[in-house]
Amino acid sequence: MRILELTTAAASVAIAPELGGAIIRFAVDGEPVLRPTSDAALAARDVRRTACYPLVPYSNRIRNAELDFAGRRYPLQRNFGAHPHAIHGVGWQRAWTVADAFPCHARLTLHHDAQGENARAWPWPFAATQAFHLADVAAGEHPHAASLVVTLTLKNTSGAAFPFGLGFHPFFPKEAATRLCFEAERVWESDATQLPRTLVDVPAQWQFGHGRALDAIALDNVFTGWGRSATLVDDARSTTVRIDADRALAYAVVYAPANADFVAIEPVTHETDAFNRSAAGATGTGMRVLPPGAAFSCTMRVKAAAAAPAAPSHPVR
Repeated sequence: MRILELTTAAASVAIAPELGGAIIRFAVDGEPVLRPTSDAALAARDVRRTACYPLVPYSNRIRNAELDFAGRRYPLQRNFGAHPHAIHGVGWQRAWTVADAFPCHARLTLHHDAQGENARAWPWPFAATQAFHLADVAAGEHPHAASLVVTLTLKNTSGAAFPFGLGFHPFFPKEAATRLCFEAERVWESDATQLPRTLVDVPAQWQFGHGRALDAIALDNVFTGWGRSATLVDDARSTTVRIDADRALAYAVVYAPANADFVAIEPVTHETDAFNRSAAGATGTGMRVLPPGAAFSCTMRVKAAAAAPAAPSHPVR
C-alpha cells in the first residue's frame, strides 16, 4: 500500500490513498494529534480505525438505504455490515488516485462512474478531490506547532442535479485528562440507530462552552448552531488541538463512545438523513443540490501546539 508522507520541521502527516484516501497519522514533535493508525488496522485495510477519512457525497446515515429525491426513490447499498442504513457515502470505501505529491502538500482524486453496481452506491457520477497542506505555524508560548488544512471538493459530472453533502471524520486521542471546548445552540437526540429524533436545546450534560472532560460522557449526536471551532486540551501531554471549519460546515457530529480512547469531532455540511427529511418537508437540514457541471468545496483546519521540551538541567559546579 502506498503511503504519502508530508513533513515540516515540527510535524508529519501520512496519507493512504488506496485506503479511502484516509489520513493515517498527524503528529507534532512526535506527539499524535490525530489517533494514529495501528499496523494491524493497515494490514486489515480497516479505514474505520484510521486517523481521518472523507465523507463524500454525503455524511452520516441515509434511512433504510433509500434516498428520496425529486419525486423518485433510489435504493442504495447497505455499506456498513448489518446496519440498516447507508452511511458516510462512497469516498471512505474507495481507492483514491494521487494527482500531486510534494513535501508539504498533496492532492488526491476520486472518480465515481455510477455504472452497474456502482450506481447502487450512489446513483450519479461525480469527481472528488482532497487537497492536503501541512505547515509550521507560530503559536505564542507553544513554539512547536503545525497546521494541517484539508479541502474536499465535489463536482457533478452527470447530466442531472443531485443532492449532496460533504464532511470530515477526524479521530483524536482521548484520555482522562482530555477536555473538549466548543459552543453549540442545539443538538439532535437520536434513536437506537443514530437517526435524528428530537432537536433540543443542548442539555447541561452536553454543554462544552467552558470546556469539560470527556471521560464520563458518551455521545453520537449532531450539534447545530456550533461556532465552527472546537478545542481539545490535554494537560497531561501539554498539547492543545484546535479544529476550525469553514462556513459550509455548519453542523458538527461528536462521536465519543463510552470507555473509548478517542473522540471524533466531525465538521459536516448537513444533518443526518437530510435528503429524506427534506423530501418529507423538513427545513434547515443543510440539504443542498449540485447542478450538472457544478462543484462545491469545504475546508477543515487542524492546528496543534505542543509545549517545547524542557531544557536539560545541569548541576552547579
